[in-house]
Amino acid sequence: MSKKLWGLLALLLAFMLVLAACTGDEKETSSTNEGTKTEDTTKSEGNEEGTEEDAEEPAAEDSDALFPLSVENEGDAISGGTLKVAMSKDEPFQGIFSYVLYEDAYDAEILAYASNSLFETDGDFLLTDEGIASIEVDQDNNKVLVKIREGVKWSDGEPLKIEDLIQPYLIIGHKDYTGVRYDVDFQNIVGAVEYHDGKADTISGLKKLDETTLEISFNKLSPAIFSGGDGIWTYAEPSHIVKDIPVAELVESDAVRKNPVTLGAFIIDKIVPGESVQLVANENYWKGKPKLDGVLIKVVPTSSISVALQQGEYDVAISFNASKMEEVKDFDNIDILGRQELYYSYLGFKLGKYDYDNSVVVTDVEGSKMGDVKLRQAMGYALDVEQVAEVFYNNLRERANSLIPPVFASFYDDSLEGYTYDPDKAAALLDEAGFKDVDGDGIREDKEGKPFEIKFATMSGDDVAEDITQFYIQNWKDVGLNVTLTTGRTIEFNSFYDKVQADDPEIDIFMAAWGTGTNPSPAGLYSKTAEYNFSRYSSDFLEETLTNIDSPKAFDADYRAEQFRAWQEYMAEQAPIIPTMYRYELVPVNKRVKNWNIDYANPTELQDIELVSDTAVKSTK
Repeated sequence: MSKKLWGLLALLLAFMLVLAACTGDEKETSSTNEGTKTEDTTKSEGNEEGTEEDAEEPAAEDSDALFPLSVENEGDAISGGTLKVAMSKDEPFQGIFSYVLYEDAYDAEILAYASNSLFETDGDFLLTDEGIASIEVDQDNNKVLVKIREGVKWSDGEPLKIEDLIQPYLIIGHKDYTGVRYDVDFQNIVGAVEYHDGKADTISGLKKLDETTLEISFNKLSPAIFSGGDGIWTYAEPSHIVKDIPVAELVESDAVRKNPVTLGAFIIDKIVPGESVQLVANENYWKGKPKLDGVLIKVVPTSSISVALQQGEYDVAISFNASKMEEVKDFDNIDILGRQELYYSYLGFKLGKYDYDNSVVVTDVEGSKMGDVKLRQAMGYALDVEQVAEVFYNNLRERANSLIPPVFASFYDDSLEGYTYDPDKAAALLDEAGFKDVDGDGIREDKEGKPFEIKFATMSGDDVAEDITQFYIQNWKDVGLNVTLTTGRTIEFNSFYDKVQADDPEIDIFMAAWGTGTNPSPAGLYSKTAEYNFSRYSSDFLEETLTNIDSPKAFDADYRAEQFRAWQEYMAEQAPIIPTMYRYELVPVNKRVKNWNIDYANPTELQDIELVSDTAVKSTK
């Protein structure tokens, strides 16, 4: 897959944040600016460009890796052809095809094939000058110059211009913006708050210097700028299409839902809402017309995905559930690629609400059912995550000890113990907190001796997801906690996030996941202004530490690493969010595909993907 696609699927998720249920392989909502490899997820879940030498040079394989990162199949490549992509999913996709508006990693994975990414990233997810745009950072004056290549065109033939780089800022910062990316990072742009509050007609910190150069002024700069953070936006929007569409109406417009104009290797041509997307080659693609004629992405239920792969109906599977590995591992018509994902699943506790009028978290620990830190810690120790990883995911997931995935080696704190399975410790913490079984029925009452029920929201999925949900509920029952499902059942993906984001009073705890994106900074998920701060927890220390991570002082690598460690330790102690699992991202690839590479540092270019002459390759096993 292309650098952009895998960078995107890697930067999209820069905060994409993918939200995936920890009980299944559901994807997460993405939160802030995505990166752009010009693949995630995409990071994007979900980017993309590379030199010809990059495409020809095989990725270095880690001898300790569980799966290969790339595959090269023999056989003569056909001219053109359509790549058939199975999106393993049990619900319709939303179909919001705009980088300023999309909400989950499924839409992000579709967008990755069209992509409006401006930048490419390297193996450390840092912006390079190999993409459509490059940056020059003036740290002393808190300014960045973004310079675009000449001759780049939109899929409709219109030239890319500086106004197209400014347009997404004007959308995100607008008072009628319906998305979630107007956050603390975005407010770091000079004049963004005044524009959002209606005190200015534009964002003063954005200045067009000439036809290829944009100057952006920030209140502060930190190393996050090199990862697509600090407020810089790494995607363009076609101003000639969207500038006259009212911002409040943009999410339902044809420009977003039906015929988006894009910069990537392929163009969205035909959409069956919620079911499939047909893309065709973009003859205006700045790196040259793709070798494929097009790409067809179809939603395939998790119950059918293994049979579909066996029959050779699809060339590639995305969002593939690790629980299906046993069903497909012996198929002789596919190769299974895998990499450690920019992802963690987690258990979240509702500790307040989000004030959408003022765009700020309102924490109410004392007034929250889950306000006792010992209760939260006990619920973490009660979960046998290790057994879930082994039995349900064949060790393709592992217990998480931190809210920073291990992929970010410079910031991940491997010394944290995390919440290991220890029911005795969980019971002792509950006793200390005053949650005791007063009537001898095996279920604990609250501190006042009254019945205590905890409402648990989690996403629906396949049979494994349902089994894991019941397993965790039993874990909690084993230490005396009465945990019941919100609505009485698991909740469909889109409805789940609607309820979590709206702070539904019937949700006390919830399980979800993040695809973190390639910017390791946690501010977009846990600051007091972040809508994605779903636990609604904030504190002075938390805000101070998040500020330090992205402060000018953080250009000192040791200082930044120290602040990351302080943040991880604090979150582990306070437990407003408890990480549960990291996971491997698995990508089954049919032997009909000639070349595919998912290495973060050297992904296949989308325009270079080819198919071999066999019309379909079925498994004989």
